[in-house]
Amino acid sequence: MGDGLHAAGRRSLVDVAIEQLREQLGAGVWPVGSRIPTEHELAERLQVGRNTVREAIRVLVHAGMLVSRQGEGTFVRSTSDPAAVLRGVQRSGVRDVLEVRAALEAEAARLAALRHTPEDIARMRDALAREAEVMASHPERTGREATVEHDLEFHTAVVDAAHNPALAEVYRYFGASVRESMRASFGDHEMPEVNLTTHRALVDAIESGDPDQAEAACRELLAGPTAAVEQLLAAIAARK
Repeated sequence: MGDGLHAAGRRSLVDVAIEQLREQLGAGVWPVGSRIPTEHELAERLQVGRNTVREAIRVLVHAGMLVSRQGEGTFVRSTSDPAAVLRGVQRSGVRDVLEVRAALEAEAARLAALRHTPEDIARMRDALAREAEVMASHPERTGREATVEHDLEFHTAVVDAAHNPALAEVYRYFGASVRESMRASFGDHEMPEVNLTTHRALVDAIESGDPDQAEAACRELLAGPTAAVEQLLAAIAARK
């Protein structure tokens, strides 16, 4: 057959059907926006039951690769599997995570300087206040992990202040790895403590309405953790 589909074997028919449909989508056999063959056609090509095809399509709809439209059929929404992308991000190292985080947040800070509302600023300052309270109540080093959630809340507030839904969704999608990276960082005694001064400076820069100043403040905030990670990686490499 021209589109490369072939009969599914006996092993986990639904999984095999999903795998083959995902391969066809990834190869661009059915472009974004196009309608895929009907359940009946796919069942014949895969030599499986229509229920198997229906379940495979349901999984790919849930994954965001397909979209079903009542009375019209099933259409291609994306040729890449977002779950696969997320797995790749989660396997990335701390340096990789921080570099992507810096790129996302620097642009978010620029946009936030131009688009923020008073509520956005209040949300950032509130997150910092809670973070400061936790740090004061846990002065020992092991207590720093307790600040991770509040710190992530602060950075998410910065991104949300950009008022760019696409950017916010990408950051949230990436958020799990950011969180794990931050936990790994704060759990290491060689990592610098959270610097509330640089965080407050970022809020002030955003509130000033100067996008260049906001970007610079954001990069300054992330410079400490990034430099510490580089030192740790160099030390690990030297021991090998």
